[in-house]
Amino acid sequence: MNRTITRCGAAIISFAVLSIGFAGCKGMGTTVSNGSKTKFVSKPGPPNEPDVTFPELQGGDLPLASLKGKVVLVNFWATWCEPCRIEIPWMIGFQQKYASQGFTILGVAMDDSGKKVVDPFVHTTQFDVNGAKMTMSYPIMLGNDDIAEKFGGLIGLPTSVLISRDGKIVKRFIGLVDHDELQSEIEKQIASHS
Repeated sequence: MNRTITRCGAAIISFAVLSIGFAGCKGMGTTVSNGSKTKFVSKPGPPNEPDVTFPELQGGDLPLASLKGKVVLVNFWATWCEPCRIEIPWMIGFQQKYASQGFTILGVAMDDSGKKVVDPFVHTTQFDVNGAKMTMSYPIMLGNDDIAEKFGGLIGLPTSVLISRDGKIVKRFIGLVDHDELQSEIEKQIASHS
């Protein structure tokens, strides 16, 4: 009997904590995509640009804060991730189209083997971008769990975080995004402070 009451009490407390947690996160949200279906899901996460410095694939470090004034899409991906491979040509296209308007993508590779796997992939794997074969043409960083945690953690790959020019996280996408929705969100941010 006591065990049943304890379980019920724990369930009620857990439900109350979750309810309060979600009620406090009304402003934050996540766009979750599964294939071509996309839905908006409340999820806590950092409201401002995380204080993070990325190790660059080609050596050196890039503080995220150094990109303030630009619209930044931080795209967590991995070489083994099939949905990531679908998104990569879109990312290349977005970088080409919007770089001159104060936009950049940071591709954060989450491969456990790091540079030894990521470097050859980035330099040799070609993607079809509007009929042309291209390699990844945007900055590639090496990620790890500590970096991912600064963005609210990763539920899956790919995960993309859109950051406004003033350093605010405005949208978080988990899973394969819808191309047109992502493009629309990027264009809104570019236009908002042009």
